[in-house]
Amino acid sequence: MNERILLIDVGNTNTGFAIATPRRIQRVASVPTAKLTGIPRTLGRYTAVVLASVVPTATRKFRRWVSVTPIIVNADADLGIGVRYPNKKQIGPDRLANAVGVVRLYGAPAIVVDFGTAVTFDVVNADREYVGGVIAPGLAAMTHYLHEHTALLPCITPREPRTIIGKSTDAAMQVGAVIGYRGLVKEILDALRRQPGMARATIVATGGYGGLIARQVPAIQHVNPLLTLEGLRFIYLNNESH
Repeated sequence: MNERILLIDVGNTNTGFAIATPRRIQRVASVPTAKLTGIPRTLGRYTAVVLASVVPTATRKFRRWVSVTPIIVNADADLGIGVRYPNKKQIGPDRLANAVGVVRLYGAPAIVVDFGTAVTFDVVNADREYVGGVIAPGLAAMTHYLHEHTALLPCITPREPRTIIGKSTDAAMQVGAVIGYRGLVKEILDALRRQPGMARATIVATGGYGGLIARQVPAIQHVNPLLTLEGLRFIYLNNESH
């Protein structure tokens, strides 16, 4: 039977799905995590499952929904990289998948910037060890917070500002969101690259706003929207080799 691997990345906002072979990802889908009711039928059949989830209630649901025993991603799984971290149970499985994906696709040392509900910076040293990172508020979370806690500011969808001086409330918020957020990302990356052994680290962006923010951040060398799912595929290969 040909191997068809169901990859599941459960985030706080969205859940990413993919059907993959051992060689490549073939089909992807995304569903808001709050609206999950099962495995999307459009993905078709599968023979194996790899699950990375930061939502415990969703983890329990997927254990029931899938038809085969899943590989659960955590620091105890065979990742193919080392983990140098005081409390390994605190590491999000999506962050581990990112670390695996970046090492296998781009080498080490490396930094992954994942633009999700939070923006995470994950660091892999030259010895291919995950050593930690940085967590900051996500871009959408920041803009939603302004809307929800002010009387007059609208809810915006971040996009590239046309000018640096906003001529409307929406335009001013776009500048603050996108240009300001790039400043946050640049400063954190500069600080990480000053750490021992990280000056020449490969930097890869992933996640929903990765492409938008990376456009004007020269330190980001690659944008790979499928990096987390690719990491799950490599974790499957590591565990199936046993």
